[in-house]
Amino acid sequence: MSYADKLERHMRLMSRMAAQNGAELTLARQVGLISVEEIDRAALSCTECVGVDDCETHLESRTPGFPSYCRNVAMLQCLAGDMAEFGLTDY
Repeated sequence: MSYADKLERHMRLMSRMAAQNGAELTLARQVGLISVEEIDRAALSCTECVGVDDCETHLESRTPGFPSYCRNVAMLQCLAGDMAEFGLTDY
């Protein structure tokens, strides 16, 4: 798998994890709650994850919450809270 493919895979997983837990990255970026650079840094961090296959299983099961190994849990929880505070929960 090329690095570009790996990065794309992790970006998709991170976006799904965010949405499953109350944050939508594209909308959050559009309204200024997160920058493209912050999303990029989080995606790069995600590429270092040791639980990629488990992450996919977690997402497929639609289990709320984050796996213990999630490298972006704090950022995604904060973003979900910010989105809820601004009433951006029905996307």
